[in-house]
Amino acid sequence: MTRTANFEGVTATVQNFRLTTLTVIFTALFSVFLSGCSGTAAPGSGSAGGAVDANETAATVNGKAIKLEEVERALKQQAQGQEASLSPLELAQARLQILDNLVQQEVMYQKAEKEGTIPKDEDVTAEFNRTKQQSGLSQEKFDEEMKKAGQTEASARESIKKALAIKNLIDKVTAKIEPPKDREIDDFYNGNKAAFVKKKGVKLAAIVIDPSNSGQGDTTTDQQSAVLRGNEIIKQLQSGADFATVARERSEDPSRVQGGDLGYISEEEMSRSLSPQVAATLMDPKFQVGQILPTPVQGKFYIFKLQERSDRDEDLTLESPGIRQQVTDQLINARKQLLSQSYAAMAMNEAKIENLLAKKVVENPNELSGARPASAASATTNSNAAANTNAANTAANGNGAVNANSAATTNSAAPNRANTAANAAR
Repeated sequence: MTRTANFEGVTATVQNFRLTTLTVIFTALFSVFLSGCSGTAAPGSGSAGGAVDANETAATVNGKAIKLEEVERALKQQAQGQEASLSPLELAQARLQILDNLVQQEVMYQKAEKEGTIPKDEDVTAEFNRTKQQSGLSQEKFDEEMKKAGQTEASARESIKKALAIKNLIDKVTAKIEPPKDREIDDFYNGNKAAFVKKKGVKLAAIVIDPSNSGQGDTTTDQQSAVLRGNEIIKQLQSGADFATVARERSEDPSRVQGGDLGYISEEEMSRSLSPQVAATLMDPKFQVGQILPTPVQGKFYIFKLQERSDRDEDLTLESPGIRQQVTDQLINARKQLLSQSYAAMAMNEAKIENLLAKKVVENPNELSGARPASAASATTNSNAAANTNAANTAANGNGAVNANSAATTNSAAPNRANTAANAAR
């Protein structure tokens, strides 16, 4: 059953919203295997926290130089205008932390070269293009963000190449792990029964229309074009078109690959990720399974389809659909994580590493001042706080408009959290 609906009831301007900044994208790719840097920094003054020569070697890994230029690029990506708030001491700490990650990355990349897991050029290109598409930016804005992040297309591709190579290496190393035995699955379930509760909630699918201009033939480049396309899709669905097919053909979201399937999300998580009003609408018994709900979320237009609803919590057993496989996957993934960490530790032990930047700090300890620049009196109090500020800047900054059918005001919490929670039967 399809509910009569359209986007004409959207009464407020939906702010363009970028799901993730380019900096975050490339930082994530940069840290596919290794943990990301937690420090925030930018070029400054004083020893390791001072003025630097980009061509200077910061460290060597088995004779391969890591230039300060690479360290500074990562610093610039993380700084995002916070450099004035950092003291030389903080800059030195941030540089050393980032260099440590670069060293680990280089160790693993050299291992990848030996194991033959370097990706093909076409794979790097595909990942680069996917990154551009998922950024939701026009080509002009994408290039602007690249420049702000201190990235060129060449450096971005190199980061992607290394990240994919390390991922391929870890996949190869962990491929030897065998599935757990039935007794192990039973023991895990019996020891964690509280985790296997399907909270009351809904299973959703979605078609997403993005008003922003992402370039590369995007036809919905503003709110007006997005509303028109949304109404076209709604009419298509009302005419009996298959939702999953339409999602695959017309949705502007990665979930289109699964026919728009977002999986299962609890009422509590739905309230946080979408809004309490949307959650109340979807949980209302009057809103029937099969109906659609158009609503703006995070500056994009979503057409949700209610696929399933559970009105009470349900204890799940190993015989419940998907639970045995879920336990199997959790055990395998835990073993893969332990194996990959152990492999990396061995690789680090075997490598010949010389950290020249750390050596400079040891040789010049009194050149590092903890005092902040005068201009930073009201700035954040530490580099982690600055990092949190940056993360906050990438969070949603606009509230959605009122929908004609749900009369639901959506907030800007990421609906992608629904995706991460959806696949777990909780």
